[in-house]
Amino acid sequence: MTGAPLRIVRLANFVTPASGGLRTALRELGRGLREAGHEPVLVVPGERHTDRDTEQGRVITLPGPVLPGTGGYRVLTDRRRLAALLEQLAPDRLEVSDRTTLRWTGRWARRARVPAVMVSHESAEGVLRTWGLPEPVARRTADTLNTRTAHVYARVVCTTEFAEREFVRIGARNVVRAPLGVDLTASHPALYDPGLRARHARGDEALLVLCSRLSVEKRPGTALSALEALLRRRRRAVLVVAGDGPLRPRLAQRARERGLPVTFLGHVGDRAALGALQASADVCLAPGPAETFGLAALEAMACGTPVVASASSALPEVIGPSGVAAADHAEAFADAVELLLSRPEQRRRQAARERAECFRWETAVRAFLAAHDAPASGHPDTQAGAAAREGVA
Repeated sequence: MTGAPLRIVRLANFVTPASGGLRTALRELGRGLREAGHEPVLVVPGERHTDRDTEQGRVITLPGPVLPGTGGYRVLTDRRRLAALLEQLAPDRLEVSDRTTLRWTGRWARRARVPAVMVSHESAEGVLRTWGLPEPVARRTADTLNTRTAHVYARVVCTTEFAEREFVRIGARNVVRAPLGVDLTASHPALYDPGLRARHARGDEALLVLCSRLSVEKRPGTALSALEALLRRRRRAVLVVAGDGPLRPRLAQRARERGLPVTFLGHVGDRAALGALQASADVCLAPGPAETFGLAALEAMACGTPVVASASSALPEVIGPSGVAAADHAEAFADAVELLLSRPEQRRRQAARERAECFRWETAVRAFLAAHDAPASGHPDTQAGAAAREGVA
């Protein structure tokens, strides 16, 4: 491995200006790759063709249609145009963040003799189950999909042991682990805003937050059900939902019909405003059973807010003992909220922050560079710059 900079072309679908975790991960990893002296190029679908230089490197959008029923997600469907762009870009490495519609790029990379990596951002079996497939069918389908993925890519990157498990099950030997991270400066307990908290909750009310895309696989309805269960127990609580998606109208109607104290903010694009909300809450809810990491939950923890997460997801290994894992039903989530609220506030907030400090973006960047067999530092000041950005220099 030499110290020469590499052009690392990254492809992703299901990324919009209002999307969350994947968009954050792509931005932070791209910025880290650039700081390491490499040339990251991100290709995503959009309304029209654009090509611009950003802090995360060059970002190209190609026209892609909106996928019906997803609340605005677009996909790269023009294979000929994308293949021509790849030929033009002549990547040294290829990184793909969609193992469904973009899996064909693994074959392109083989023909072009370009080492290619697939990043597993979701549990295939978990997503299929949330869509209603019976467990045996979901598992067989996921195994078929994952076998084909592992065969056509040089490496498969998984962010947690949970995500890695379904590849281990099929005997894949080219899987590597690369945890994601959190910006410990942008997400911090100091963002606590008493005025913001007072706007959403009275002094005797627990302020719960859900920061999630409102789609089937995220199971946002569990958050409303947990709130309803808490209210039945005479626990004074309110819920603030930051996020948008196809289920929002149905969830809002449910809240109105049942008289639930829920505020829907829609997509919160201001990172400081979102951080203030997360820091001012008592508990963050993360009910998605197919999550393979959970960046929004990790950001809440960095803000000092503990998390109740689905025990079926990867989040229990991310939140550790600072949060609580709950079964996927309302009463279990309500029990977990009660347990967290029974802990002294300062202790639970400190534990959440300390756990988040275990996940740093510079560590994630090094892991992704290793997956690409790329030099960890193209510039001597790379690590110092990354450390300064996260306030640890």
